[in-house]
Amino acid sequence: MKKPIIIIVILFVAVGIYFWAKGPSNVVVAPVTTDTINTTQTSPTQNNTVVNNGVPKDPTQTVLGKSVEGRDITAFHYGTGAGEIIFTLGIHGGYAWNTVILGYQIMDYFKKNPSAIPANVKVTVIPVLNPDGLNKTIGKTGVFTSADVPTSQEALVAGRFNGHNVDLNRNFDCDWQSTGTWQNKAVSGGTSAFSEPESQAVKNYVQLNSPVAVIAWYSAAGGVYASSCHNGVSIPTNTIMKEFAKASKYPANADFDFYEITGDMVNWLAKNNIPAISVLLTNHTDTEWAKNLAGITAVLNYFGTGKISQ
Repeated sequence: MKKPIIIIVILFVAVGIYFWAKGPSNVVVAPVTTDTINTTQTSPTQNNTVVNNGVPKDPTQTVLGKSVEGRDITAFHYGTGAGEIIFTLGIHGGYAWNTVILGYQIMDYFKKNPSAIPANVKVTVIPVLNPDGLNKTIGKTGVFTSADVPTSQEALVAGRFNGHNVDLNRNFDCDWQSTGTWQNKAVSGGTSAFSEPESQAVKNYVQLNSPVAVIAWYSAAGGVYASSCHNGVSIPTNTIMKEFAKASKYPANADFDFYEITGDMVNWLAKNNIPAISVLLTNHTDTEWAKNLAGITAVLNYFGTGKISQ
């Protein structure tokens, strides 16, 4: 009789040791995945997002500066190539609100289609260069729809200007004047070239990063325009203008000659030997996504062939 008792005791002891080592049954240890790992910040104004297997899940972001009223001017980066192409939108805030929506469409496309960016290219999108102007019209600076846009022409026009009522596309250093022209109206160009924090933010970023090209969107005239500042249209600028125009079906134009422009952003870029073009949407309501995607794709494919130079 002693042997069965000894065996039973041994079994109870063994089971007790097993559950003691296992610990409480309600404790769950979550598996560690790359989705829970955040990369470190690369600078005080730049942050990287969650990484999956070494590929950014979301774009990195850089705060270029603050607007007059203290709103962030944020750039979003896609791709990791050495040649940086900058897309700027929303320089005329709420007046050209469709360019801002186009900017968010571009960002969404690159997030879903990262392979659309060639390996040697990095694309930086600045969707809202004039957040104060956008806020004047829309009442917010984040993602919005056409349903948020007022019908008042007065509200739309007010949104063209920044917090100092300066037209930011008259505040850059190419033929700058304190009073510029918009259509048949006199507008403020600021107290000096780059007097405004928004244009200063662009200047600082461009000078620090030396992009290989810049595409700026405006509305509305329906065309692609080259840039120059009394130094002629450069060969790279002429090339990307033609590439974009051919693919998008917008007409190509060597210059903007509807009326005199002073302090223009892309002309300042040309003055600094940076290839730059302006894309003017056909109206103030449509983003003309298919046309612009075709143009963007053509320019990226051009630079993807290794033709990155200034």
